[in-house]
Amino acid sequence: MEKENLNNQFKENDSFNIKDEILKYLRHWKWFVLSIVIAIIIGLFYIKQSNLLYSASSTIMIKNDRRGGMSEELAAFKELSVLGSNNKNVDNEIEVLRSRRIISEVIKKLNLNVFYISIGRIRNNELYKNTPIELVFEEKDKLLNSVKDTSFQVNILSEKKYELFNEDNASLGVHDFNSKIESKIGDFKIIKKSNNFNYTRINVVLKTLDNTVDIYRKRITIAPIAKNASVLNINIIDRVKLKAEDVLNELSIQYNKDAIEDKSQVSEKTLKFINERLVEIGKELSNIQDEVKDFKVNKKFTGLSKEAELVFETLNKNNKQIIQANTQLRIIKSVYNQVNNSELKDILPSNLGLENQSVNQLILTFNESILRRKKLLSSAGKSNPLVTELSSNILILKSNLKTSLKNFEKSVKLQIEELRKEEAKINYKVSSFPVNERGYIDIARQQEIIEGLYTYLLKKKEETAISIAVTVPNAKIIDRAYGNSLPVSPKKKVILLGALLLGILTPFVIIYIKSLLDTKIYSRKDIEDLTTLPFMGDVPHSETNDKVIIGKDARSSTAEAFRLIRTNLDFVLNNNVDSKSKGKTIFVTSTTSGEGKSFISINLSAALSLSGKKVLLIGMDLRAPKVTEYLGISERKGITNYITDNKLTLEDIKFSISEIKGLDIIASGVIPPNPAELLLTKKIENLFEEVRGDYDYIVVDTAPVNLVTDTLLVAKYADMFIYVARANYIDKRMLAVPQMLYNEKKLPNMAVVLNDTDIKKGYGYGYGYGYGYGYGYLSEEKKKPWYRRVF
Repeated sequence: MEKENLNNQFKENDSFNIKDEILKYLRHWKWFVLSIVIAIIIGLFYIKQSNLLYSASSTIMIKNDRRGGMSEELAAFKELSVLGSNNKNVDNEIEVLRSRRIISEVIKKLNLNVFYISIGRIRNNELYKNTPIELVFEEKDKLLNSVKDTSFQVNILSEKKYELFNEDNASLGVHDFNSKIESKIGDFKIIKKSNNFNYTRINVVLKTLDNTVDIYRKRITIAPIAKNASVLNINIIDRVKLKAEDVLNELSIQYNKDAIEDKSQVSEKTLKFINERLVEIGKELSNIQDEVKDFKVNKKFTGLSKEAELVFETLNKNNKQIIQANTQLRIIKSVYNQVNNSELKDILPSNLGLENQSVNQLILTFNESILRRKKLLSSAGKSNPLVTELSSNILILKSNLKTSLKNFEKSVKLQIEELRKEEAKINYKVSSFPVNERGYIDIARQQEIIEGLYTYLLKKKEETAISIAVTVPNAKIIDRAYGNSLPVSPKKKVILLGALLLGILTPFVIIYIKSLLDTKIYSRKDIEDLTTLPFMGDVPHSETNDKVIIGKDARSSTAEAFRLIRTNLDFVLNNNVDSKSKGKTIFVTSTTSGEGKSFISINLSAALSLSGKKVLLIGMDLRAPKVTEYLGISERKGITNYITDNKLTLEDIKFSISEIKGLDIIASGVIPPNPAELLLTKKIENLFEEVRGDYDYIVVDTAPVNLVTDTLLVAKYADMFIYVARANYIDKRMLAVPQMLYNEKKLPNMAVVLNDTDIKKGYGYGYGYGYGYGYGYLSEEKKKPWYRRVF
């Protein structure tokens, strides 16, 4: 029940005091200042040695996209039907811009796979156009096809010579600029571009094309400026601002160049097809024209009659329709043969004038798929899932296109049959004409058919040539690349703010964790919060090695503390002990050893003797005697000898020391095998009865109460108990021991003295010792080195 009440008391006292919490951290303000200074220095050093990164951006507009329609440049040729579908999907074009193929071309153009790094004391800087040297390979593509990265260092010795080091920093000799060097990665030269000797140590890093592409794909970001916009913002972060700008500008150039090449491939394929057909039709036309001429000469034919001309005109109209249908039929057969014999890399001629939109759309889709597959193959293998899927789709498109062409061919043949029936009716009328007129009409009809087909092909050839000539880029550059002169990384303000916060948080966290794990007592407040025992005083830590702190002229904080305890002692004794009784006995004990019982006992005895009183100090810790050891004198006979030897008197075992006048001391004596039994003897009672009559105060240094029962055996002879607790030593939970003794009244008139407190931290209520006498604690502080006074 008693323990439960004690635990409840501990819980009630475990309350949060914001003032104490703030003071707990403010007390260590010097550590906070030091931590902040160190953190900021580290932050500044990090900023100084970090690579500077610059951001550049450009803006382009994707033309002919599905959101914007046909571009103004091509609107004038819309009616020629040679431009096909001009829709672009912006999301797809973003992927094209970021494709390995496009970025590879940028890298090759700008030679980005070679990095020149100037070696500095703190930070290495990447050089670009300001590099004083340049690496030139005999075979330009040797490094691009290499399987691994490499590097070497160039140390410029003079205007003509340099020393070369490999990756392992081993010297490869001194060489002249522009001289050929043979190596495993290929023969190369180091060319001196300028006499800019600000950079004398340059690390040349050579990366393969694939690795360089990976680097720049990560650095480049592309996004529309709005959800449904076709305007793209392209951004890149690089160590060199000018290099970042060049990369973005070249990226737009290579993208447009690639788009133009794609468009030209289809038009060139169509133009080739038309030229081949023109050659064949031209021969036929030449032959039929010769036949017409020969017919007129041989038959001496001058012309058709009026009636024959009218019939011939009707026949020509019908022939034109037949010519158009036959043209469609020939084109269908030619396209079908090309589709049938095509492979996964062959583009089909388009915009040939087929009068079937579904077939035209299938041809465009087929060509787009072929081009997309070709692009994918340049950056991925045939086994790539996207390539495999695209190949499968192309085969399906091919099959669908062949079926559509066959169906279209059937419908055209039906149309020709109808036209032939109409032609037969006209031919019946022609049969009634003279032989020469009939012969001429037959030849003229053939000439008309071939001339119509030839004229049609010439028109398509011109249209296709125009489409090639007016092929425009996919992207319109709105803003060329621009890089801010201020680096985006490292961000000085963010880093310094982070360093400041880190400098504040580090000691805060350390102090918090330390206080969280710390269960020691430190101040009077801890005693009063955790116990209900009367508090007599606290003794600050002594900076000297003197055993006796208090003297007649002593003005140190520790000496003043004992004077205050002496005053409080008189108050306790006068209120709790008969004032007429002589020889007031003051027992000194503690929870465990090492808390300073002997130190308190000796100096309290000295303080009492300085007041003119007769004082006796008795060492009654028979198990671990400390009084003589503490005073630095040899062991002598004491209480143990007095109890066991009846011949000894108190006068035989008393002694005094020169440091404390008016103080008699009785030591503990030899360590006995049975101290508890000795303390129960009649001689202990006789001892206290005798000394009470001879002394004003008897101070008794006893054993710790938590370890042995010795102190409880002699507690009946005490007028009061001074319970010593040592700051920064005893666990707070150990205060349950004196509280229990106090509650159970096993030790009379108990009062607590807190030993070895830190004067700089105050005593729980913000006050301490050190009165400015010019000596004592303040003079001792001045003797310390400056760094110990600060921290």
